[in-house]
Amino acid sequence: MTISEAGKILQSSLNTIYDQREASNISNLLMEKLTGFSRSERMIYKDNFLTDSQVSYLKKNIERLLQNTPVQYIINETWFAGMPFYVDENVLIPRPETEELVELILQNSHNSGLKAPSVLDIGTGSGCIAISIKKKFPGSNVYALDISDKSLEIAIKNAVNNNVSVHFFEADILNFQPPASFPRFDIIVSNPPYIAQSESSLMQPNVLQYEPHQALFVPDDDPLLFYKAIAGFALQHLKRPGQLYFEINELMGEQVAALLHAKGFTSVGIKKDMQQKKRMVSAFLV
Repeated sequence: MTISEAGKILQSSLNTIYDQREASNISNLLMEKLTGFSRSERMIYKDNFLTDSQVSYLKKNIERLLQNTPVQYIINETWFAGMPFYVDENVLIPRPETEELVELILQNSHNSGLKAPSVLDIGTGSGCIAISIKKKFPGSNVYALDISDKSLEIAIKNAVNNNVSVHFFEADILNFQPPASFPRFDIIVSNPPYIAQSESSLMQPNVLQYEPHQALFVPDDDPLLFYKAIAGFALQHLKRPGQLYFEINELMGEQVAALLHAKGFTSVGIKKDMQQKKRMVSAFLV
């Protein structure tokens, strides 16, 4: 089987469950992992034959893709803020809107004159937020916590791979009692669980079946559970002035904003992502 033939078989298989554009993107990622060649290089070497092990890898992973396994989990990689991140089923796959949240933090930090802000990332997962901020602000002290030890192992691996130093530690923000020596921060940021259990029926199979539910869902009767806990924590552990950032469920922007106003935060803003969905909230403490 040649590289060209393999690409056509993969694309044809994916067209049965994805639209053509998404199928093409997924096919490109898997073929690049399979061959080590970029899309343009595969055109040059299209008549090269795959080895038996490469053919076996292709067949096995076509089956996995047809079972809705995200391609990022198959190749164990995704890109975020221009950097590669290892991902598997223990962490969420970073999304473009989260990258927009990082850009908002960087822009506001610049506008506020913060050149080396101290930062806490709550629910760090793959570490993408904390690592990206540290990369942009090498002089910053960046801390990141997660309830999952497996997630933290991945986040540490990603920090090492991207040559940054982040203080990772295990904690449950719903029950976190930090020591007296715990620092205060210029910025606290979180992309917490925010999808109501009742919304699960609306989700894509590749998300629902494979991404960690602990990082996705909140109870229907308390959808602001994490926002309340983190806002209360931020009142005690933000410097004055300090900045708080959330990624949010697009349906809960006004509720999150009202919560922050009620707790005494100022300049509370809701920002839309590139898809014109309300996905980010920023607030200040003075």
